[in-house]
Amino acid sequence: MMTKPAGSHFNGSVNVGSMQPSSTLAAMQAAETLRAAGMNVVDFGAGEPDFDTPENIKEAAARAMAEGKTKYTPTGGTRELQQAIIDFYGREFSAHYEPQEVIATSGGKQAIFNAVVTLLNPGDEVLIAKPYWVTFPEVVAFAGGKPVFIETGETEFLLNAEQVAKAITARTKLIILNSPCNPSGRVIPPAEFRRIMEVVAERDIHAVSDECYLRFVYPPAQIFSAASLPPELRRRLCIAGSFSKTYAMTGWRMGYSLAGQEWSRAMAKVQSHSTSNPNSMAQHAATEALNGPQTSVSTMLEEYTARRAWLLGALREIPGLSCNEPEGAFYAFPEVTSCLKGDIKSSGEFARQLMEEEQTVVTDGAGFGAAGYVRLSYATSKEQLREGVRRIKRFVEKRG
Repeated sequence: MMTKPAGSHFNGSVNVGSMQPSSTLAAMQAAETLRAAGMNVVDFGAGEPDFDTPENIKEAAARAMAEGKTKYTPTGGTRELQQAIIDFYGREFSAHYEPQEVIATSGGKQAIFNAVVTLLNPGDEVLIAKPYWVTFPEVVAFAGGKPVFIETGETEFLLNAEQVAKAITARTKLIILNSPCNPSGRVIPPAEFRRIMEVVAERDIHAVSDECYLRFVYPPAQIFSAASLPPELRRRLCIAGSFSKTYAMTGWRMGYSLAGQEWSRAMAKVQSHSTSNPNSMAQHAATEALNGPQTSVSTMLEEYTARRAWLLGALREIPGLSCNEPEGAFYAFPEVTSCLKGDIKSSGEFARQLMEEEQTVVTDGAGFGAAGYVRLSYATSKEQLREGVRRIKRFVEKRG
């Protein structure tokens, strides 16, 4: 039972009261607080590209405003945007979708929320691999489901079909997959992803594939979408996508879902009573993002590739830190267990004291289900990377 604090007149929802705040957004807020106090902050906390939105995308939004395209649209988005999403998946992954299977959402997070709340009943179990994006278990619990975590430490945070098969029970309703993974950067190889979906299809459970980092994969790892699987393996699949990372459109709040017509109808119903349609001008911008030149994506990937190589090498020179090589996204996820000495007894304390002493912000891995680790975003300049690593090294070496 949620108890009401003395003097409080707010008798709130138990579901919301049990939710944990987003640790990634908390890290962003901490960085902003330090900046407001005049501190010279190095911020590795935000999962946000440091690139500007490409000009052609901004111009498309400006044209939409100038032409008066500022009204409500259908709940699931404009037909033009739905078709652009369909065409993209057809070009890139030879996948076929109908407009009734596409919903434009206010960010990829809403696509995941829609999918989960339309599917779960109280007590339904949802499989989530550790480490996980902080929102997955919170949305599941909010919807009345039970998060069931799959430990992947023995496979270096790489989920496989055998682990999934062992975790399924009679109450399993859904699995949430995330490749490339936030926070670990691990990428499930296409053949293994297919095996996982074969297990899922055989046991007749649903799957949500969070593909928000779809395009940011480093060779020899391969870009892969669950949309490329045969129809029999996609029968109970929802893909959640986003424009935020790929096109540096975080503030535009544009995402989408791809799922069967029945599931999509349910998600559109939920969305019609929550946000309704996404921002109309942002939809025109998103349409241009998919239909227009893709050079910005390759430019960002090239820069992330160079930053990743430098950062991994630099982190491995810090005594006590160890870090697997991320194959995708733009995060490093080093283990700091060997650095927990003296008054630093947890990764949370490591992150807090690093922020206080060195004005350097990282995100505690405990929020991702991986205590003993911290997440660093390298979606920031090389100058910031160098300065931040210098500060982390100084912080660690002070404690021997």
